[in-house]
This record gives sequence, C-alpha cells and structure tokens, in this order.
Amino acid sequence: MITASEHPVRFELNGERREVTVRANTRMIDLLRDGLGLTGTKEGCSVGVCGACSVLVDGQLMSACLLPAAFVDGTRVTTIEGVAPDERHLSPLQDAFIRHGGFQCGICTPGQIVAATALLQVHPHPTADQVKSWMMGNLCRCTGYYKIVASVLAAAATDTPTVPRQPVGLR
Repeated sequence: MITASEHPVRFELNGERREVTVRANTRMIDLLRDGLGLTGTKEGCSVGVCGACSVLVDGQLMSACLLPAAFVDGTRVTTIEGVAPDERHLSPLQDAFIRHGGFQCGICTPGQIVAATALLQVHPHPTADQVKSWMMGNLCRCTGYYKIVASVLAAAATDTPTVPRQPVGLR
C-alpha cells in the first residue's frame, strides 16, 4: 500500500524500464545508489555545485543530489553506467579519459564524463573554450583540468563509436 508521502515512479534508466516507489523526500542520488545499487554516480558537495552527481534526464544535465526522485517519472535517465554502449565496450569519451589522463582519483570522473557526454551531444566538435565553459560546473581537485579538456577534445576528434574494453589486471 502506498502512503501519502510515497509516489510510484516509472522511468527509463540506462535503457531499461524501471518502476519504483519513492518517498517524497528521496533524492535521485539516493535512489540510484541506495535503492538501485548504481554507485557510479558520486555525491560530493550535496548542494549541486561540484558536478560529481551529474546525470542526464531526457538529455539534460542535472545534479542528482538536488533532484527529487519523484520528478523523473516518465523520463529517460542516463548515469555513468549507461554511457557505454554495453559491458564489453567503452564510449570514445571514456576511452579518451583513460588514454589522455582525464582522471586521477576517480571521484569526479563519472560526473565529468556524464557532463562531457551532454556537451558532445550539443556540440559534437567543440572548441577548447566551449569545453572549458561547459565543464566549469564539474570540480576536480586532482588534474588541473588540462587533461580533462584534452580528453574531451580527443573524444570529439574520433569517429569510433565504441572501443573494446581491455582486461583490467596487474602488469
């Protein structure tokens, strides 16, 4: 039985239909991480300014720490787990972040990649200034941003739709 403070939410998450019941005060970050086990989206500042919790809702970049989960009813949500085409391939953007050192500690990386995905959907071949302007809402304490910008520009320059994942292991 659904109580007055609970809401049924039907949405598409990373290409899969989902139906959940959420309390009125449930944030999207909490639904993703605690309710659905998708821990790629990180919570950094909890006030919507760091970009670590970036997700796409109907293609629009949003902060999952500020977004009430009930508001995604009837939408398409994409998290970092849904950026790659499948479990065997990386998106060119993910590959570029690896090849060009666009990440270090990994806390901001999911949000950076989601934000850059939105950028490349709007501007498939951005300039460095467009990348800097678009990505200014995603904070990073490790890289100094140069490698993030280089990674996004490298991904924009590729025509490869997917990149096979390499096995991870000790070398």
